Amino acid sequence: MARTSNSSFNECGSLTRDPNQTGFSLIELLIVVAIIGIVTAMAIPNILASRRAANEGSAHSSLRTVFTTQHTYQATFGNGAFASAIGTLQAKGLIDPVLGSGTKSGYDFAIVGQAGTGSGAVFGCYAFPVISSGASQTGARRLGVTEVGVLRGDTNMGTIPNTRALINNMAVLGN
Repeated sequence: MARTSNSSFNECGSLTRDPNQTGFSLIELLIVVAIIGIVTAMAIPNILASRRAANEGSAHSSLRTVFTTQHTYQATFGNGAFASAIGTLQAKGLIDPVLGSGTKSGYDFAIVGQAGTGSGAVFGCYAFPVISSGASQTGARRLGVTEVGVLRGDTNMGTIPNTRALINNMAVLGN
């Protein structure tokens, strides 16, 4: 028995459907899938940029937290000196365990250049993206703060700012 089609050609030569036919044709489904693919391809770069911006905002906040808790540590636990490691601030209950681990929201954090006591005490703290290039980049800027409290940053991903001098050489960031 021959199979009959539910479609036919009208007098203009266009394909028409039987009014009793339900569902979508394969062509219609492929067009919808192609449109969804195009919209997704346009949205993904914006989603990744939003994630990087959110990570950077979190790093700004975390550096401010480290700055504040360093001064608290100096006044309460440090006998005039700043903590030499982020883990020390976490052990004293001054920062949360996530930041205390040294990695938070796609950035690595470390205290560098801690020296001196009292009014001569100094420290630096940097935040550097865990993944600094490529599509899965977790941040677009390296950041830092010193005992002065001025947040600094730049887009030079070539080196980690692991000294107070490197932190102080970065541009001042606005609030």
